[in-house]
Amino acid sequence: MKKQILFSFAFLLLLASCYTKEDAAYENGIYNSNTAYDGNTEFVGDEYIEYIENPFVEVSEQPISTFSIDADGASYANVRRFITQDNQLPPLGAIRTEELINYFDLDYDFENSAHPISLNGEVSVCPWNTENKLVRIGMKGKDIPQLPASNFVFLIDVSGSMASEDKLEMLKSGFKLLVDELSAEDRVAIVTYAGSAAVILESTAGDEKETIKNAIDQLGAGGGTAGAEGIVTAYEIAEQYFVENGNNRIVVGTDGDFNIGISNQEDLIDLIEEKRDLGVFITVLGVGRGNLNDGALEQIANNGNGTYEYIDNIEQLRKVFIYDYDKFFTVAKDVKVQVEFNPENVSAYRLIGYENRLLETEDFEDDSKDAGELGANQSVTALYEIVPFDNPDFRDVPTFTIDFRYKEPNADVSVPLELQIFDEGYAFEEASSFMRWTASVAAFAMLLRDSEYKGNCDYEQLNTWLNSTNLADEHGFKAQFKDIVNMASNM
Repeated sequence: MKKQILFSFAFLLLLASCYTKEDAAYENGIYNSNTAYDGNTEFVGDEYIEYIENPFVEVSEQPISTFSIDADGASYANVRRFITQDNQLPPLGAIRTEELINYFDLDYDFENSAHPISLNGEVSVCPWNTENKLVRIGMKGKDIPQLPASNFVFLIDVSGSMASEDKLEMLKSGFKLLVDELSAEDRVAIVTYAGSAAVILESTAGDEKETIKNAIDQLGAGGGTAGAEGIVTAYEIAEQYFVENGNNRIVVGTDGDFNIGISNQEDLIDLIEEKRDLGVFITVLGVGRGNLNDGALEQIANNGNGTYEYIDNIEQLRKVFIYDYDKFFTVAKDVKVQVEFNPENVSAYRLIGYENRLLETEDFEDDSKDAGELGANQSVTALYEIVPFDNPDFRDVPTFTIDFRYKEPNADVSVPLELQIFDEGYAFEEASSFMRWTASVAAFAMLLRDSEYKGNCDYEQLNTWLNSTNLADEHGFKAQFKDIVNMASNM
């Protein structure tokens, strides 16, 4: 049975690749599209899942909104590549607003030592529609001063489709950066797959850096793509060297161009849920262009207790493997958010982004329902645009109550948290830099989409909002974003 579970997990690698151009259709508010366009250029084989933006919901009809957090950063890096390297706007399926927002470290304070998550929030006027208001919900993962030992398995796609500088060679550079971060207490194994799987390096102590790097340097691309056997082997090794109370993680590097079959989807998801109990997390690294299966890679991360990153350049490698190294260490899993809006203050609301992370109300207290993970020192933000109810006493009652649930990394039972936020009547200019920055990133996503909800926002206003912020930018990613905004405005 265990083998069956391990083997069947590999089928998730093609959850999104089952759609063709002819089959593309709307289903449950989701448009499945397999190709990226700029009007003239077609990246044949690139596959995205396009989501319809969340609409406004009347509080009188549905006062409760529930969703899973999303700590991925892939969408932003991919959008950046379209604009800076391909000189074109990204396809709609590449734009996941929450991933653009959560790409940036907002340096929220951590103020609650009783939990691995600290919460904050605020309300201000909505900048693109001043008749409405904007709500920011912030989460911060705790710091881990002494990181525990790691048990890494690098699972690397070496099939023929990976034979380019921006794919396998890029990944090899990144994995060597990660090796430099390891200590003698850590372990690394390397598994590859093309026509079949191979164990290139048995689990090796992290201080044997030359041995590990030599194994990485020997990797070359060629052959077909049989991902199932590689997945089976990677999880077997991860379990064999499992570190109690440590970081057990498979790091997958691929373009997602898998060539395996698909079983019944409902049965597959059941098997994935069973696999999550193994305590092995996953980081999915997508690379390349032309046959990037973005939809499949995101779903692997969503359903496998993991995160998804896209690698577009060397600096992105440094971000994932060095600057954000702490995020490999999960401090809270299955993090869910449930917001109950007060009808005295709010008549309608719209969750900005998180379209593929929505949950049913009853899923919130159901510990069998999967949700997103939060890494050490990681910040996650969610925004709501709300239509305020005409209440002269709005300051006297909370605009809404936010309930959170999370599990410790090795636990099966969730822990509740609560945050109440009051509307102090702030103008957008009076809001924190956190609010102004995240609102600006959300507005950028709406402009890229030509969203029906963008209101009176334009690129000139967006630049004004960005320039009004004062946030730490140690590695220059926020400054780079301002340049990207200007580039997009000219496209």
